[in-house]
Amino acid sequence: MTNAIDAIVANSSVTVPATGTTATTSPKQKMDGEMFLQLLVAQLRAQDPSSPMDTNAMMSQTAQLASMEQLTTMSNLTQESFSLQMRMAASNLIGKEVGYIDTDGTEKKGIATAVSFANSVPTVTIGDKSIRLDAISGVTTAS
Repeated sequence: MTNAIDAIVANSSVTVPATGTTATTSPKQKMDGEMFLQLLVAQLRAQDPSSPMDTNAMMSQTAQLASMEQLTTMSNLTQESFSLQMRMAASNLIGKEVGYIDTDGTEKKGIATAVSFANSVPTVTIGDKSIRLDAISGVTTAS
């Protein structure tokens, strides 16, 4: 049974029929539903017919798969929620005086005039500089 499972997890070569070239895939870095099902099928194929897999163990593994999928969904939703919160926080800075540490190490202040969501962390435009949201050190109401 170990050989079947190792074959799934190990590097493999795949021949692409259209071009005849060989592509090498690297092992998956995280467990997903597809890999779980491949491991379960390999386990079922390699089991001893005189001593089949325990039904309770199979139900436990199926429950673990469902739990893993739900946790993955929750993790994705949490990441999306955090991203939206950063965007809202950055948008709320427009028109306010914002402090940040410049590249030379001095504290600078200026009025936030625009926000960009092009990168994973929003950037706030202060004067002629784009400052990452996580680099902002303070906010005050513009006078």
